[in-house]
Amino acid sequence: MRISVSSDMDEPVARLLVTELRRRGHDVRTHGALRPGADAQWAACSEAAARDVAEGAADQAVVCCWTGTGASIAANKVPGVRAALCPDAATADGARRWNDANVLALSLRLTSEPLLREILDAWFTAEPSQDPEDRHNVARVDRLDAARKGS
Repeated sequence: MRISVSSDMDEPVARLLVTELRRRGHDVRTHGALRPGADAQWAACSEAAARDVAEGAADQAVVCCWTGTGASIAANKVPGVRAALCPDAATADGARRWNDANVLALSLRLTSEPLLREILDAWFTAEPSQDPEDRHNVARVDRLDAARKGS
């Protein structure tokens, strides 16, 4: 799977994230502080990773900043992106399952090495729900994106 990763800081957890994704066999494209010469501002690098997903250059993305909040806000401004800030594995599972999230947002401050692996395990094993109510909600979010694009 092609995964874009952004971080506004070159922190150990961000480097571990890239290493872990590659170890799991993913093709990783980096942005921000993880890519020499790239704009490391959280809004810019999160947008870049999210655009990769929206434009089909990546299947999913992981965006990181100190709290994860700014990265998730910036990513969610890109139409077609459903970014979820996931502080634990249960949230990551639910975000993929019920929300069909395609961008994982992480906190560089709160995410430890063991927690990172648990979150990634949950994120990559969960399948989007086919329940009609869940699909209806995802479709509603897609319509919100389409309306925003048209304005």
